Amino acid sequence: MTMRWQANVALLVTAGIWGLAFVAQRVGMEYLEPFTFNGIRFLLGALSLLPLLWWQQYRKPVAKESLPRFRVVGIGVVAGLILFLAASLQQIGIVDTTAGKAAFVTSMYIVLVPLSGVLLGRRVEFSLWLGCLLSLLGLYFLCIREDLTLAFGDLLVLLGAVFWTMHILWIDRFASQVQVLSLALWQFMTCALLSLVVAAFTETITLAGIKGALSPILYGGIGSVGIAYTLQIVGQKRAEPTQASLILSLETVFAALGGYFLLQEFLSFWELLGCLLMMTGIVVAQIPWLNWRSGVKDSLRLEKAEIK
Repeated sequence: MTMRWQANVALLVTAGIWGLAFVAQRVGMEYLEPFTFNGIRFLLGALSLLPLLWWQQYRKPVAKESLPRFRVVGIGVVAGLILFLAASLQQIGIVDTTAGKAAFVTSMYIVLVPLSGVLLGRRVEFSLWLGCLLSLLGLYFLCIREDLTLAFGDLLVLLGAVFWTMHILWIDRFASQVQVLSLALWQFMTCALLSLVVAAFTETITLAGIKGALSPILYGGIGSVGIAYTLQIVGQKRAEPTQASLILSLETVFAALGGYFLLQEFLSFWELLGCLLMMTGIVVAQIPWLNWRSGVKDSLRLEKAEIK
């Protein structure tokens, strides 16, 4: 019982770190432009994995990869490209929305991933359809304006959720054939390189801006990736899968609370109702999905750590 309680606490801390990462992204945009921020953040995220890779290589036995090395690199590069598109849309969109709204809209991928199983011929439970309906209704209250238009920032974040879904499915396809940390390193390096290249041609990178955004960058790179990634692995070794999934989905709540207390971002009654409906839909959709034997359930929780 004690070990299970400790695991749940580790997962709760992980959800808090991921949720507050949306606040860090908002603050970082006050000093740096989106591609510069993402480039540095993912570069730090990649570097933060090196100690884990060293420990994995020299302190514990690691199963050999079933694919040739060049294929592992290729899979990581493709994952990094998808990650670049998802993270870029999210980072650009978050400029015109709040941390809480961005987190809730991004969380739509939790529903989109199992829903995409329809295209693969998987059976979809009624609870998933109900969860999708509640989430879409919540999205309406959260993001749609009185003139029935979607704010540009919210639209970009929503498109980003589609790419997060693609990213999760890509990782799920190869997760059992490669070492996860190695794959994560290659995708982070690819995302960082692409972001910095785009930033070099489209943005103005200044030392003063990097210094101003140093805390958000460190939090987003080391905290959200390195520390939270490790805590997620530790927590899921002991936690019950359903509990782990529901605890980690609380990152949206932490993002909304962080935006309120740290950035004074206020939500209207209808926006709060939208958040409540989306959270309910996410919970409803996940419970039956965790009983599937498709293998996607494990990769989703792992992938949340990798894309933050």
